[in-house]
Amino acid sequence: MSPDSLNTVVQTTAAAMAGGNLAYFLAWIGIFLMVALAGVGSAWGTVIGGSASVGAMKKRDDIFPNCLILSALPSTQGLYGFGAFFVLKSSVTPSINMIQACAVLGAGLIMGLVGLISAYQQARIVANGIESLGAGNNVFSQTLILGVFPELYAIIAFATCFLISGAIPGLA
Repeated sequence: MSPDSLNTVVQTTAAAMAGGNLAYFLAWIGIFLMVALAGVGSAWGTVIGGSASVGAMKKRDDIFPNCLILSALPSTQGLYGFGAFFVLKSSVTPSINMIQACAVLGAGLIMGLVGLISAYQQARIVANGIESLGAGNNVFSQTLILGVFPELYAIIAFATCFLISGAIPGLA
């Protein structure tokens, strides 16, 4: 099979899978990625923080409120992915063109990947802080401040989705 015929088969199959509208299909993939990847990052991050909390509270049961706050920090990235869904979903219509669909797909990749990675990295910071709290160190405020740094990139990714959604109508 020649590369040209293989390319035709792939395009035909993808278009058929999308009900004849590949652009619409790609845009929904972007929407799914932003919610799924950011949600996975948050779930993964809260498990890391929660696990560190359980270990630290074996040593000091009085630190639960601080552990709870720190463990919850990575959960916000999933909320940003969910919020970006509401920002971009009105752009996804059966009449979407390929450029607009690529913008939605790109926004989905931005929000999804940044949400996934920033939640995981934020969890690493808060887990270290929680372990230090369990060892008797008073580092709650410092850990909270340092834990916010990865969060800023998730906020920037969400803002980027908002800006992309404003540009999509002009791509028609």
